[in-house]
Amino acid sequence: MTFLLWVSVSSLLAWVWLAVCRGLFWRTDVRLPPREEPERWPSVAVVVPARDEAEVLPLSLPSLLAQKYPGPARVVLVDDHSGDGTGEVARRLAADGGLPLTVAVPPPLPSGWTGKLWALRHGVELAGDVDLLLLTDADIAHGPTSLAELVAAAGSNGLDLVSQMARLRVATGWERLVVPAFVYFFAQLYPFRWSNRPGARTAAAAGGCTLVRREALERAGGVAAIRGAVIDDVSLARAVKRTGGRTWLGLADRVASVRPYPRLADLWRMVSRSAYAQLRHSPLLLLGTVLGLGLVYLVPPVAVAAGLAAGAPAVWGTGAAAWALMAGTFAPMLRYYRQPVAAAPLLPFTAGLYLLMTVDSAVRHWRGRGAVWKGRTY
Repeated sequence: MTFLLWVSVSSLLAWVWLAVCRGLFWRTDVRLPPREEPERWPSVAVVVPARDEAEVLPLSLPSLLAQKYPGPARVVLVDDHSGDGTGEVARRLAADGGLPLTVAVPPPLPSGWTGKLWALRHGVELAGDVDLLLLTDADIAHGPTSLAELVAAAGSNGLDLVSQMARLRVATGWERLVVPAFVYFFAQLYPFRWSNRPGARTAAAAGGCTLVRREALERAGGVAAIRGAVIDDVSLARAVKRTGGRTWLGLADRVASVRPYPRLADLWRMVSRSAYAQLRHSPLLLLGTVLGLGLVYLVPPVAVAAGLAAGAPAVWGTGAAAWALMAGTFAPMLRYYRQPVAAAPLLPFTAGLYLLMTVDSAVRHWRGRGAVWKGRTY
């Protein structure tokens, strides 16, 4: 019990530090900053990389084509050698009107590039000489004024990159359990307030919805500068910030993902394909992550159970305090996803799943299967 007491005290101290000193990562009030309409609306090209997305395009592409944007805008969808008729579906949807749509197929994927970034590069080239580029995924649906709001936020606040974390789907039981925690963990890793601070080392973006100034992208070396990145959104934000650009990341109100993840296996693949890449494929970082997740998320419930069983109030009391602090910081994210706050104490179980997903990601890498997405392995 003495050892467990010290471990549970360490977990509690870790939670106090996380809650107070980690950029208030748990708060969900980081939304688009105040903005005013510009005197002249800049030209924008919306670039959508799409590979085998025929199923979700009818739920997402019409929202882009229907954007109420006062300036010149067009949509470029890059059909990344799909086998399900993605390009044909896109052309059929464009027949109903809206913003002009260009559907293109990039050259064969060269060595050293991920498929998404190769498609993005081709789309950026086709976009021509525009002021701004909205890089958005094929499964992202936008509210009718989303583009105008992003552009106004960038112009009013002198931002070179504006990104919103799309609201992910939470329709099934597994989605409700795993998805809010996914965004919570991302914010813990990249506190939005730190990322939005000029000069801060932290930089992050959400690849589903990122508006970037063309000149800032070119100054950062273009898409080619991050051509092999699996976690391309964070890499792009780092490249822009490293070359003097100002970036902003927050939660979205009118941008949502329509991609379903109905089974645990679907969510598992989503997380594991990039988890070990996030750790820079380092066994030492993997070990530290596993130990850290265990100390922060798993020790509190273990201390409560063991302390109650052994009649050690100091142990279970310390564990309960850490568990309560953990649940309290998770509650705002559950409210953002319109989920019952009563589910917050389940976070240790979800964290245990993420620990296993991370280990699985490393095992897949060691076996040569790396990050698998849409039939490609990186």
